Amino acid sequence: MNDLPAPIPAATLILMRPGPSGRPELLVMERSKSMAFAAGALVFPGGRIDPDDAALGERLGGGAGHAAARIAAIRETIEETGIAPAISPPPSPEQVTELRAELVRGTLFSSLLDRSGLVLDLGALTPFARWCPTFKEARRFDTLFFIAEAPEGAAAPSACEAEAVRTLWATAADVLEEANSGRARIIFPTRRNLERLARFASIEEARADAERHPVRKIVPWIEERSGAQWLCIPQDAGYPVTSELLETARRT
Repeated sequence: MNDLPAPIPAATLILMRPGPSGRPELLVMERSKSMAFAAGALVFPGGRIDPDDAALGERLGGGAGHAAARIAAIRETIEETGIAPAISPPPSPEQVTELRAELVRGTLFSSLLDRSGLVLDLGALTPFARWCPTFKEARRFDTLFFIAEAPEGAAAPSACEAEAVRTLWATAADVLEEANSGRARIIFPTRRNLERLARFASIEEARADAERHPVRKIVPWIEERSGAQWLCIPQDAGYPVTSELLETARRT
């Protein structure tokens, strides 16, 4: 594994809202097929942790663990979907549109917050998982996953044209069904997280499960079983499925 690229620190936000079926809906986006990482796959909003996130985390963290990652997760969600979670007071649709436009133009998130008087509620994000796969991809990420409740009254999400072709709200079970039927593609960490999330009837259940399984870095490994190669993760990290044939894991 010495030829693997160094992992890029990143953060992802799993936004949840009550769904009409009684099961929580999750905000997902389909990445453009031209992207270097997870091209064409359904993923949660997220991206790399920038230096400005780290500096803002030092200033606003208040002792919150993974403050820079929480900030990056919020920032990326605004930029990629047009939804602004964990912000007080809740910004108006017009403010969110302006925040998003400025972020796309490259304006620092810290400057936008200072200018607007908006305050981040980092405590609204619950650490859920940390994944650092060893696949030989063009880019490799060490990603912290958080869960948070979607802001009430938010406008419908919309895809950032530079990165995604669509955004949607769907239950974890529905996203898995889309992938299983071949109508969508999901990568190995997303599949495992969706299987875990599909068990929960509410965000409160998801948060309780996160508290029972403290976040630690998951680095999948390959085991040979009866002549076949399996991609595995720890059995005590909260996931109902802990192994998959390598052939299918790399294809989905």
